[in-house]
Order: sequence, then C-alpha cells, then structure tokens
Amino acid sequence: MSKRNKRVAVFVILTVVFLIFVLLSTGIGTLYIPPLHVLSILAGGGETMEATVVLNLRLPRLMLAALVGAALALSGTVLQAVIRNPLASPEIIGVNSGASMMAVLFLALFNETLGIAWLPLFAFCGAAGVALIIYTAAWKKGVSPMRIILIGFGVTALLEAWKTLFLIFGPIWRTSQAQVWMTGTVYGTTFNEVYSFLPWLIIFIPVLFLLMRSLDIQLLGDELPIGLGSRVQLLRFALIFISAGLAGAATAFAGGIGFIGLMAPHISRRLVGGSHRSLLWCSALIGAILLVAADFAGRTLFPPRDIPAGVFTAVIGAPFFLYLLIQVRRRA
Repeated sequence: MSKRNKRVAVFVILTVVFLIFVLLSTGIGTLYIPPLHVLSILAGGGETMEATVVLNLRLPRLMLAALVGAALALSGTVLQAVIRNPLASPEIIGVNSGASMMAVLFLALFNETLGIAWLPLFAFCGAAGVALIIYTAAWKKGVSPMRIILIGFGVTALLEAWKTLFLIFGPIWRTSQAQVWMTGTVYGTTFNEVYSFLPWLIIFIPVLFLLMRSLDIQLLGDELPIGLGSRVQLLRFALIFISAGLAGAATAFAGGIGFIGLMAPHISRRLVGGSHRSLLWCSALIGAILLVAADFAGRTLFPPRDIPAGVFTAVIGAPFFLYLLIQVRRRA
C-alpha cells in the first residue's frame, strides 16, 4: 500500500471510530436511546424526551469535548515541532498552567462582577502571557528549544504555587467550583459554550494550516533554515503564540485537561508519518476521539457519578509520558 493510500485509510478508520463514539455518547447514559433512534433524532430533531436529552444535554457536551480535544492535540503538535522534543506539550511547558491560574483568579475575584463570558479571555491572556514570558526569558541570540523547556518547568512550578494560594484564600464555594474545573470536565455544557469556543478555533486553526510548512522547517534546526533565508525566530514566536491560543481557549472552556497534547501527536506520527500536512489533521481527529472517549467513560462507568474527563486522560497519559521518557533515555 502506498503512503497516500495508507493515509487515506487511516483517516477513514479514524472518522468511523469517531462516529461510533458519537453514537455511543449520544445514546448511552441514564436514559438509553438505541442508535437508530439517535440517528433519526440527529437527522430530524423532534419534541420527545429522548430528543431533548440528545440535542440539549448530550450533543453539546460531545461537540465541546471533540473541539477541545482537537485544539489541545494541535497545540501539542505545534509545540513538539517548535521545541523539537517529543515530551513537549501545553501542560509541560507551562501554557496550561498560565491559562488555569488566570481562570482561577477570574473565578475567585471577577466572576460575579464581569460574568462568566469573560473567562475565555482571561485564560487566553494567561496562556499567551506565559508563552511570551517563556519566549523572552529563553532569548539569547535566538531561542533555544532546550531553554524553553527548562524555563517552562520553572514557570509551571511558580504558577501552580500561585494558583494554590488563590484557592486557599478564595471563598470556599468558589474553591470547590475551581477544583472541579481544574480537573478538566465538560459537564453541563450547552450550545452557548460551543458557540463561544468556535471563534477561537476559527481564528487560530486556519493560520496554523497556512504555516504548516514552517513546522516541518522547525524540525531541521536553526542553521539550515537560516541559511536558506527562513525567518526562524519570527515563525517560532508565531507558532508558539498559536499553540498558546489554542491551549488557553481549550482550558477556559473545559478546565485543566492534560496529556491530550502529548499523546495525540505521537499516535498520529505512528499512523501517518512526520509530515505536518497529514499530521495536523490526524492529531486533531485523534485528540477529539481521546477526549470524547474519556468523557464517555467518565459519564457511564460509575453511574450516577460523573467523573471528570481529565481524570481518565491523566490515568492514560501519565504512563504514556513515562513510556516516552524511557524511550528518549534509551535513544540518548
């Protein structure tokens, strides 16, 4: 099978898997709805109780999980290319921590005065601000990927400490609300959240796909692209900003969901290779599948409890990170 046919087959299979999870997530729960009935509801709506459950409760939750998973996966793919490190992801270099800290600050101090609609902007500012701080601190005649990682670890530790302080001194009921949000969940999602999240994707994803060749150039190091006239540092800054925007928006709407940005690019690379022309699409699709599956598991495995999706991504992602760490050490 040629590489092109293999990639087409991979995309078809992943699409089928995603559609299966769509049927499972919209049909299975406290109220079981047969797949054919789900399809008829999705095709024509209706006024029955089943239609209300599917269209008003389960479908927006499913859509937000898929969009957030795709955004986190794309963010991780960009970071792994820019930093040239297989262990890079939004939560590891501090982007997620910046978004989370600003979101917790918003919940503790500004939620009642400004309204929840401002939360995504605060989270984005946190993610973008951290990305700018890391990039500036790592600058020394250019930005070294290794310096980005080391400074990212330090910034993450500092932000986690500040976030803990906000939680300690904030109102107890706000603290419990923030703790659930920090775990990572799409519980209680409505179409308002979906519609509010879409503009962030519309802003960043088209720009990312316009720059996808630059991601392949980043993997070559600095010397060769500079010799060919490529503006490596400017492109690196733009790509990190896009990654921070995607991760910050995702964190604002779904909380601190970890490891999607780490796992999805690696799985995609095994399936379609390292060219970002295919890797970005595949990573987005796998990220959507991973988070939809995690949310489905959290909603159905321990009824009537609704376990945050971030718990399941962490259970899978932490061993995956250790596996990658061992592989990197062996290669070194």
